[in-house]
Amino acid sequence: MGHTRAMWRAELAAMIALAVPVVLSELGWVAQGVVDNIMVGRLGPVAIGAVALGNAVFYTPALFGIGLLLGLDTLVSQAYGRRDHDECHRWLAQGVYLACIVTPPIMILLIGLSYGFTHFGVIPEVASLSGGYLRILNWGTLPLLLYAGTRRYLQGVGQVRVITLTYVVGNLLNWFGNWVLIYGKLGFPALGVNGSAISTCVARVGMAVAMLGFAWNYERTRGHPLFAHWAGPELDRLRQLARIGAPAAGQILLEVGAWNLSTFSAGYLTPVALATHTIALNYASISYMVPLGVGAAAAVSVGHAIGAGDPARARRAGWLALALGTGFMMCAGVVFLVAPGPLIKLYTSDARVLAVGPSLLWIAAAFQIFDGIQTVSTGALRGLGETRVPMVANLVGYWAMGLPLGFILCFVLKWGIYGMWIGLTLSLIVIATTVLARWHRDSARVALAPSKT
Repeated sequence: MGHTRAMWRAELAAMIALAVPVVLSELGWVAQGVVDNIMVGRLGPVAIGAVALGNAVFYTPALFGIGLLLGLDTLVSQAYGRRDHDECHRWLAQGVYLACIVTPPIMILLIGLSYGFTHFGVIPEVASLSGGYLRILNWGTLPLLLYAGTRRYLQGVGQVRVITLTYVVGNLLNWFGNWVLIYGKLGFPALGVNGSAISTCVARVGMAVAMLGFAWNYERTRGHPLFAHWAGPELDRLRQLARIGAPAAGQILLEVGAWNLSTFSAGYLTPVALATHTIALNYASISYMVPLGVGAAAAVSVGHAIGAGDPARARRAGWLALALGTGFMMCAGVVFLVAPGPLIKLYTSDARVLAVGPSLLWIAAAFQIFDGIQTVSTGALRGLGETRVPMVANLVGYWAMGLPLGFILCFVLKWGIYGMWIGLTLSLIVIATTVLARWHRDSARVALAPSKT
């Protein structure tokens, strides 16, 4: 019994050591959007809505591209668990090639979408600003995907602290760029929301360069210079990467697309409803980043254990990650319940937004634990190489159940933005139940396999 407890404590400590930098990196990811929204918030609800819509449209196809690279979580971490470092290196190269392949169609799609706001009934003053913002933001697509692929590689080989460092520097660069370009400081013209888009692109270029630099340094220190042994494109590997990544990309597209569609739909209500939805969603996104980071750590830990031939350790790692992720989300829900007003005031002093916002945060509090369960379970399953079930769960939960209910409550029964959020809460309950049950089944099955250690 004492040995078992010591083993669990040791694995918990290892999980926390891996998860904390990854969680900080995920928080750094969402912090870019939060900083953008806060700094353009001084320009009024229309500016907040324009940035929200522009980001909503951008991230749906961009995150599909990032999702294609999530197969690196499985492939790199399992190779690292086998101590096959050269295999990790080869997967990094294929990830870079895949990022370059998918970037052109994503950018072409985004250019077309940037001219479509005015044709879908979006508030005219919001539509015109969103289109220009999106066209500028589009130039950061390739750096974003290169950063994403290199990050998955570094996570897979256990180099997570450098990811956090990159996001700290990237966010400082983005904040400074926003200050200069939005408001016209240091002799630059005041560009408003377009200045925010330019700042974000510059920050992403810097982050991509930093990630590649850290990968190069890691390979150099183990006597295997990154670019001196760079692998060429391998069709079979690209197919394998896409075969694991495509369902993960589909899951992200379905999930983010559902929330972005809710943002787009809020554009049919009022600027106040859209701004309030944006602020509440930012807070839900902040809390979501913690289980997302824990889920990424779970994918790596589970993958390491599978690669090392120790499926029992893989099961323990997944359950430890679930305990960490859902425990945090319970705390986040309490904060949303007890302090909604002060949280909204950090974004705006508009009395109309302050009147609507707290109720949305109360709804967000209701789905926090389910969001944590579904996110960490999805990461743990990815460590096993299972990416299809989360995709199907998101398809059913959001698109067959939650969104139709949300539209009925919002537009037919006239519950407004509250109705949309109630429908999305139902989605998360269905998805969490499904993926948790699958993790329980699959992890139990692999744990029964004989250990190779």
